[in-house]
Amino acid sequence: MFVSGANEERKKYPGDIYSDLIYAMHDKDLEDTIRTDLPRTFPENIYFNKSDESEGPNFQRQLFRVLVAYGHHNRKVGYCQGMNYIAGLLLLVTKNEESTFWLLKMLVEKILPDYYSTTMDGLLTDIDVISELVRLRYPDVSAHMNNLGLPWPVITTKWFICLFCEVLPTETVLRIWDCLFNEGSKILFRVALTIISLHRAEILGCEQFVDLSDCLKGIVKGPSTLYCHKFLEQIFKVPGKLSSKGLTKMRRNMSKSRHLRKFKVD
Repeated sequence: MFVSGANEERKKYPGDIYSDLIYAMHDKDLEDTIRTDLPRTFPENIYFNKSDESEGPNFQRQLFRVLVAYGHHNRKVGYCQGMNYIAGLLLLVTKNEESTFWLLKMLVEKILPDYYSTTMDGLLTDIDVISELVRLRYPDVSAHMNNLGLPWPVITTKWFICLFCEVLPTETVLRIWDCLFNEGSKILFRVALTIISLHRAEILGCEQFVDLSDCLKGIVKGPSTLYCHKFLEQIFKVPGKLSSKGLTKMRRNMSKSRHLRKFKVD
């Protein structure tokens, strides 16, 4: 809470805002959308598949309250798929609804602005950025993937929107999130580039679209990401220099280019 800035953010709001949001009038459409995603959220986890409160905490219900509260707190964002996994994992770690609410707020509004908006502009921009980074650093991989017709959004949308929590082993994800709260969104590019670099040979060895898709799914659950301490060391070595200033400039250029393309189409 301290490193993320969530404690300071909470001080800006008088009273018990989380409780107020829980007991306020709720939008039925928002609630229904969230309920649809709850059974899909970590269904194999013991805390999320309990039907009886007597068996212990029912995190599915707690997650529902967190997501509904946040959806009403930030009506511009509301609820977006992917937020259920993020809030769910935060809840598993903190075991506290209110802490989860504030950490989710910091991620959505401060660390990853526009990732979860209706346009998802921040997410789309970062997908374009990782595509360009791979083209510049691993041109053979970029060309090979283009030749096989596997677009970057197919691969990286799930990586980024879930912050790798439905992609990499949980312990590895938690270490990445520590860096995310401390260093910011730059860490997402480091992780993506490291995954691609460490498995360059396997990617280049794929001869068909389906093979490449299956290869990437297997990579993220393989031994290179399973040992979190070693993987964390790699993400700060393998990609090399990745400056915040350079990323900001690249994001600005990519966002501008995408909006120009959209304007021409419209």
